[in-house]
Amino acid sequence: MAQKLAALRRRPGVLLTLASFLLPLLLWCAVSYLPFVWHPKVKIEAAGSVDYFQPGMLVDRDDFERELADARTAGKALPTGVPANPVYLPAPHQVARALYTAFTTAPEQKDAPWLHQSLWHSIQIIFWGFLISSVLGVPLGILAGTYRPLATLSEPFIEFFRYLPAPAFGALAVAILGIYDGPKIAIIVIGTFFQQVLIIANTTRKLEATLIEAARTLGAKGSQLVTRVMLPGILPDLYRDQRILLGWAWTYLIVAELIGTSSGITFFITQQARYQHFENVYAAIAIIGVIGFGSDLLLGLLGRRLFPWDRAQPGR
Repeated sequence: MAQKLAALRRRPGVLLTLASFLLPLLLWCAVSYLPFVWHPKVKIEAAGSVDYFQPGMLVDRDDFERELADARTAGKALPTGVPANPVYLPAPHQVARALYTAFTTAPEQKDAPWLHQSLWHSIQIIFWGFLISSVLGVPLGILAGTYRPLATLSEPFIEFFRYLPAPAFGALAVAILGIYDGPKIAIIVIGTFFQQVLIIANTTRKLEATLIEAARTLGAKGSQLVTRVMLPGILPDLYRDQRILLGWAWTYLIVAELIGTSSGITFFITQQARYQHFENVYAAIAIIGVIGFGSDLLLGLLGRRLFPWDRAQPGR
C-alpha cells in the first residue's frame, strides 16, 4: 500500500518532467511545420523566368513575391516555391534523421572522426578535467570550511580568481601544455576548481554546530574531527554539489575544445556548421544534452541508494 501511495505521489512529478520536454518540442514542431507561424523564406521548386533562382534555393519571401509579381506583369514563366524556414532552423524530423545517420554513416570529410569518436574524446576531456579539479578542490573546500584561519588565508584569492574567465587563460595554457588535450583539460580545471572550493567550504560550514561541539566534547580533534564528523555529515550535500559542478564542467567543454587543435564534439559541430549542415549541429548539441541529463539522472538514483536517510533527495 505504501508503495502504491508513493507511486501516486511521484506520478505528477513524472508528468511535469515529460511536459517540460514536450512543450518546447511542440513549439519547435509548430514553427517547423505550420507555415503561418514563421516561414520567412521560400524554397524554390521551379525557377520560372528568374535567372538566379535555382530549385532547392532559399530566398526571402519579399524577394520571391517581387520576382513573382515582375514575371506576372511581364507575362513570363512564373517561379514556384513553398514556404520554408531559414537553413539554420531544421525541422525535428531532419535533426532526428541526422542523429541516426551520424552514428551509421561515415563522415563526408576525409579522415574526419565519427560522431561517437568525437563524443568519446569530449567525455575523456570532461572526466580528467573534473577529476583533477575535484581531487584538489574537495579537500581544500572541506578544510577551508572547517578551519577559519585556512579560509581567511585562501578564500580572498579564490574569490578574486573565480571572476577571471577561464577561456582567457587559453593562450597561456597552450604555451605551457601544448596544442592538444592538455590546455583543454586545464580550462575545465580552472573553470570549476575555484567555484568548487567556495561551494564545498560553504556546504561544510552549514553542518550543525551541535554535532561538532558534541564531537569535541567526546574528544575528537584534528583529523578525527574532519574524517569522523565533518565528512560523513556533509557527504549527501557534497555529492549534490559535485553533480551541479559537473554540469558546469560541461558548459566549459565547447570553449575548451576550441583551444589549440579543434577536437571532440566541438570539431564535429564546427565542421558541420561550416558546410551549413545545421541538422547535424542540432543533433550534436542534443546528444550533449542527453548525455549530461542522463548522467545526472543516474547520479541522482545512485545518490538515493548511497544516502537513503537524506530528506533533501527529490521525491522524499
